[in-house]
Amino acid sequence: MSSVTPSITLPARCDRAAAEALLPEMIAALGSGPLRIDARDCQHIGQAMLQLLVSARQTGEGAVIEPSQTLRDVAQLTGLGDELFSGIHA
Repeated sequence: MSSVTPSITLPARCDRAAAEALLPEMIAALGSGPLRIDARDCQHIGQAMLQLLVSARQTGEGAVIEPSQTLRDVAQLTGLGDELFSGIHA
């Protein structure tokens, strides 16, 4: 039986509504091994999504985030760059 890495793709607008919509999917995926989060299209990121991403990184086997430049910039401005992207070579 081959294992498939669970993956979630974030929308361009990652506001509170998007975080609430993705929460059940993220919770289910985090129980299946390390989660891959594709955030390359993210152009707007709110506090709720940042909190969800930090939680995903710290839960279970964690998450690897493929960030957009916008997400990288917001993470650096909020002091979350290392928390969200440490160990990621992108």
